[in-house]
Amino acid sequence: LAHGGALVAAAVFAAVGATALATGGADPVALPLATPFGPLLVALDPLSAWFLLLLGLAGACASLFALAHGRGLPPRAVVAWPLFLAGMALTLVAADALTLLLGFEAMSLASWALVATDHAKEENRRAARIYLVFAALSAACLVPALGLLAGPAGDLSFAAIREAPPEGWRAAAILALVVAGAGAKAGLVPLHAWLPLAHPAAPSHVSALMSAAMTKVALYVAARLLLDLGGPAQPLWWGVPLIVLGAASAALGALRANLEEDGKTLLACSTIENVGFVAIGLGLAACFRAADLGALAALAAGAALLHALAHAMFKTALFLGFGEVAHAAGSRSLDRLGGLIHAMPWTAACALIAAAAAASLPPLSGFAGEWLLLQALLAAWRVGELPFQLLALVVLALAALAAALAASAMVRLFGLVFLGRPRTPRVLGASDAPLLSRIALAVPAALTVAIGVLPGPL
Repeated sequence: LAHGGALVAAAVFAAVGATALATGGADPVALPLATPFGPLLVALDPLSAWFLLLLGLAGACASLFALAHGRGLPPRAVVAWPLFLAGMALTLVAADALTLLLGFEAMSLASWALVATDHAKEENRRAARIYLVFAALSAACLVPALGLLAGPAGDLSFAAIREAPPEGWRAAAILALVVAGAGAKAGLVPLHAWLPLAHPAAPSHVSALMSAAMTKVALYVAARLLLDLGGPAQPLWWGVPLIVLGAASAALGALRANLEEDGKTLLACSTIENVGFVAIGLGLAACFRAADLGALAALAAGAALLHALAHAMFKTALFLGFGEVAHAAGSRSLDRLGGLIHAMPWTAACALIAAAAAASLPPLSGFAGEWLLLQALLAAWRVGELPFQLLALVVLALAALAAALAASAMVRLFGLVFLGRPRTPRVLGASDAPLLSRIALAVPAALTVAIGVLPGPL
């Protein structure tokens, strides 16, 4: 019931997001809940609708996979799953600071409970503890940031904040707090330590949704607070922290992905890399807008949003596919797998599409988003400031390096898991996914192809 209800709710999220993108969204509406700080407001504009579509698609596939494999989960993990989805959805549709915080913290606590699902193992308990520390850090940064955004008037609604965007020291403090708070939840370097630990500890469908959607919700919070509520008149350096941390995340995540022996840890490091790409795009959009280059700001923002959706789809397929491999072959270690393309052809085909997209091969979705991002970086010379031009050159080199390293990691992952000969007796007895799992793998794989073939309309 819990996973089936979550599947229906996620499908509704995707439908509502797609409808809002087509119609322009809806104005703020007050929820029937009174608080000392005013009413709780929800709204749906194109930015939140895009991420709600992303959440719905990834959540539906992960819930379908949970229907196939979730019967052995403890009750706390079953209850936390719909709360996890609801917290992310509330964060995306929030139209005031208090509603956003309530959704964000519900998302954090529910995901902590899901990471601690198998708490009998010491490494999983340690992963849950570290994850909770970073979740608390994120809250400790976002609460004062939203308070500073509200300003002396104390009006927490987004509409009031837009009327009086921050300036001077208040703007600088908000920038630092938002980058730290949202960056800790997104997994940006150097606040990424929880991510390679939490993903292996969590069940596969949880890892898929954390990587595909939760990290994107954190980036949505950064985009909402810095690019929207921060106002259009911020200086050129407004987007520089996101660019710098994004470039470091992309390079370090891709490098570490080539060194990992656990398949889920490798995919978690790949998430750090792709979150970095999205952060670079958002930072570039802020800098281009500050330089009054509207078309380039739109290009960079479009690259960030397209790559966020692309990564959500191919990483959902990769995590669910590797979860199926771990279930069938009894191991997550790459050195103990091999030859599974014969026993699991359906899983191998979907994983191949997703791995090729993660390696940025055309005409798949990973190539489309990263190509747009590289085009935006190549156009950064139009900003007249020499330090910014030099920064853009360094970031361009790091982004190209990260893309090459990501391709190497994906070739290694697919080759060691599906090609060659089986390296343990358990692998010889593996069988392909059941019907529900096959559908959960096929949908994001098909969307990965569709996004790559039709990036323009998106």
